[in-house]
Amino acid sequence: MAEEQQPPSKLALVTGSTSGIGLGIARGLVKRGHDVVLHGLGTPEVVQSAIQTCRQALPDGVQREFYHHGADLCDPTQISDMFQFIKSRYARGPDILVNNAGMQYVEPIEKMPVEKWDQVLAVNLSASFHTIRLALPGMRQRGWGRIVNISSVHGLVGSPMKAPYVASKHGLVGLTKVVALETAGSGITCNAICPGWVLTPR
Repeated sequence: MAEEQQPPSKLALVTGSTSGIGLGIARGLVKRGHDVVLHGLGTPEVVQSAIQTCRQALPDGVQREFYHHGADLCDPTQISDMFQFIKSRYARGPDILVNNAGMQYVEPIEKMPVEKWDQVLAVNLSASFHTIRLALPGMRQRGWGRIVNISSVHGLVGSPMKAPYVASKHGLVGLTKVVALETAGSGITCNAICPGWVLTPR
């Protein structure tokens, strides 16, 4: 059997990658030989543990620096700062963007705090708009890019008590379709993944 060809090393940003699905995605990208910038909340110990997990996934004989940025995804200015941080370290923006970060709040609509609605929509949907708009110019310039939005089964069906989560995940699927159409034929792809239940740390 012919040996599988590894693609050239790319630079990836994975949001929400200090644990759970995001860390698993980051680890997989590292195993494929890519540079990965981690993002997410957590104590210094949690961040260092995520970095160590990625280091352990490096192919034999390969050494890489790993960077973490803790941008608050509710704040577009902090998202822009994160992209400036990446460019200051790598002299370019990400080739691969994985919008994985998300949050949940469970309450019936009439009891849903307005600030929680706004927060869930900001993290689960608006943040992906901001990361995509900031990543696309560099991807277009290089003629290559991969955008993966982690939606949810709740991006396809409804569920009681989860109005902001379901609305944001449906919106993320719609955003994915628009970006895919706008980038068709440019060497850039945009896809959504809709996982079901996954056991992740709280």
